[in-house]
Amino acid sequence: MTGTQEFERVLDGSDKSVASFEHENVSLIKRAQHFLHSTPAAVPLIVLVLAIVIFGITIGGRFFSSYTLTLILQQIAIVGILGAAQTLVILTAGIDLSIGVIMVISAVIMGNVAITYGIPTPIAVVAGLVVGGLCGLLNGFLVAYMKLPPFIVTLGTWNIVMATNFIYSANETIRDTDVDEKAPLLHLFAVSFKLGSAVLTLGVIAMVLLVLVLWYVLNHTAWGRHVYAVGDDPEAAKLSGIQTKKVLLTVYAISGVIAGLAAWVSIGRNGSISPSSAVTDFNLQAITATVIGGISLFGGRGSILGTLFGAMIVGVVSMGLNMLGADPQWKVLLTGVLIIAAVAIDQWIRKVSV
Repeated sequence: MTGTQEFERVLDGSDKSVASFEHENVSLIKRAQHFLHSTPAAVPLIVLVLAIVIFGITIGGRFFSSYTLTLILQQIAIVGILGAAQTLVILTAGIDLSIGVIMVISAVIMGNVAITYGIPTPIAVVAGLVVGGLCGLLNGFLVAYMKLPPFIVTLGTWNIVMATNFIYSANETIRDTDVDEKAPLLHLFAVSFKLGSAVLTLGVIAMVLLVLVLWYVLNHTAWGRHVYAVGDDPEAAKLSGIQTKKVLLTVYAISGVIAGLAAWVSIGRNGSISPSSAVTDFNLQAITATVIGGISLFGGRGSILGTLFGAMIVGVVSMGLNMLGADPQWKVLLTGVLIIAAVAIDQWIRKVSV
């Protein structure tokens, strides 16, 4: 067939331009909204920098001293580790109210196995980690396979684990001197060293390394992508071939093991092992660090680096107010404001994807 057909001659005169999207008219607010949506750790990082600058200007040069800044890191080590565990759960659109008491019972197990029973300390540490993992596994089984709401499940296990902790330990504290004498390995994370003029502890190093490892796993492994997918839309994740039940089970189990690690760090931080610390607000502090860190309570969005920044924000605010001699209730007030602001910003950012 030779020559140009009739329909081809018509097409020659048609418009061949390719459709394009104009970005010049996008407002600065919209650009910021898109940037924050793609970089969830940016909001807590900006807040952290602002908090440091404000308190630095208000208090003066001593706030910027290496001693003050490293002391903040030492104070948030336990909360930072628990926040990392909480982050995994919240990314799946769940929540773990029992994470604090799992940490306490793991510490009690470590102390009693090593000191009361005289078993080698490495085995005692493993026993504490296993107990933490089993508690998390129970939570995961009830959430994933029994289809119970995470809030109700972990509220129930919080009471169960706390009561078990008091019954098992008879509410007896293991003294610092006994730990030093019979199981010094339990104080491993209290070991400090100098980095220039800064003094860091192994507990701080453990927190930072844990966050970095989890950041890599969540962003560069199939399991990490599955965690985000389950949190974003569990039905779509299931239809795409993801074993959502196994993902939830492993998330809660790993969260429990991390709580066991926090228990080991807490022994080094506190010296003694007290079952009564189960009544402290470790749960609330971990959730606070996670929410302020930009992890969406609706699941599927956020960066674990933001959790670290969130814990640091709480630490900076607490230290700054202490140095100013302010009433401790101001810390509580500001923390509440930060939580509400973080959720409001998350809702605003999520509108990008709607």
